[in-house]
Amino acid sequence: MSGQVSFEDLPLSRFHIRTVFSGTGGQFSDGFVLGIIGIAVSMAAGPLQLNALWMGLLGAASLAGLFLGSLFAGPIADKFGRRTIFAWDMLLFAGISVSQFFVSSPEQLLVLRLLLGLVLGFDYVVSKSLVTEFAPRRYRGRLLSVLAAAWAAGYVVAYLVGFAIRDVGPDAWRIMLALSGLPALLILPLRVGVPESPIWLMARGRGEEAMSIVRSKFGPNVFLPAPTAAPQKKRGNWAELFSKRWRKNTLVGCVFYTCQVIPFFALGTFSPKVLEALNVQDKFVGGLVYNVLLMLGALIGLTIIDRISRRAFLVGTFYLSAVGLAVLAYGGFGPLGTILAFGFFSCVLAAAVNLEFVYPPELFPTHLRASGIGMAVAASRFGSAFATFLLPIAVQQVGIHTALGVCVGVLVFGGVFCHLFAPETSKEELSGVVSESDISSTGDLNTVFAAADRNSKGK
Repeated sequence: MSGQVSFEDLPLSRFHIRTVFSGTGGQFSDGFVLGIIGIAVSMAAGPLQLNALWMGLLGAASLAGLFLGSLFAGPIADKFGRRTIFAWDMLLFAGISVSQFFVSSPEQLLVLRLLLGLVLGFDYVVSKSLVTEFAPRRYRGRLLSVLAAAWAAGYVVAYLVGFAIRDVGPDAWRIMLALSGLPALLILPLRVGVPESPIWLMARGRGEEAMSIVRSKFGPNVFLPAPTAAPQKKRGNWAELFSKRWRKNTLVGCVFYTCQVIPFFALGTFSPKVLEALNVQDKFVGGLVYNVLLMLGALIGLTIIDRISRRAFLVGTFYLSAVGLAVLAYGGFGPLGTILAFGFFSCVLAAAVNLEFVYPPELFPTHLRASGIGMAVAASRFGSAFATFLLPIAVQQVGIHTALGVCVGVLVFGGVFCHLFAPETSKEELSGVVSESDISSTGDLNTVFAAADRNSKGK
């Protein structure tokens, strides 16, 4: 490589691809965990004597754990780094997954599902932060969308595995739950070899360590922007997220993420029951169409994420998915029309899920990135856990059409809110996302990058 090249303007390399692929294990496992629970709980209802309340609790448990894990993972990852958690959390996840095979009561399964969600909450935060901070700006959207595709693949594979092994015997549901640990173990060797984020190291004033990683992985002609002076910490990370400077970005991250996942998880977790309530007799075919189009949507989102603006993608998918769900709820087109409307809704929303991996990291500076992602993920999982818990009860009490109508309202609200407040971030340089105190403490960004250029040429 000749001449000086900025770390964020590097061409795509095998190391970038390996880093992204190593991040897929947690996302695939999360999709599998959330996708398999609806089928497994239905089969475990007899052996564990589950009523509607317990089914709702078990369906929402991992989401509740994810809420807690992501909320606390952010400040930890911003203070101590991303790499250690990223390298080893999947080993813990695999051990908890296997433990599900041996449960003998709903209380035991509830605790394990909460712990799985807790580990996944940590992984969500560190995976998105680490992969984002290694990804070249030009390819950032597509690389992070691979994580979204992995999540969708895990969700779809869970559905297919569930139906493939549902007749193997009385312990089929135990096998389904324990299998979620397999992808976590397979990806572990790749994760151990991923170093700490150079951008995070620079932000912490550890420039020599950062440049050592950059030189070893990308060569001597790559430079990182010189670090800005660390801002005076007058408050904790959570408080700073809601400061005047970052309040709007934090609210946008929380609202868009939450409004996407409430209908997605509520309907997806209990898709067989939703289709049954809509008078679709062949729930397997309906669920298969739903899941195939969900995977297709994730791949479509991956191909277009860097071709259109983040705002247009965000707002447009909210409105389109609301239309699809409204048709599903009130169209009355019979079983085939219901399945197609359900599939259209899943396809559009799955495409939009790519933004959950791309957009939040671009909203925050390095010293707040993991905390900001954690806050957005926590808000979304709180909303989705609440909705997943309530959906089977709501369908029973007020009917499927009213329950779906509420989900349509959530999507419309998300679209309007983002239309009004969401910033465009697709051209953002991660090391250039700084607070006002960062800028004032170093003069201006031009000075920072000029210093970086002089430093890199002197090496």
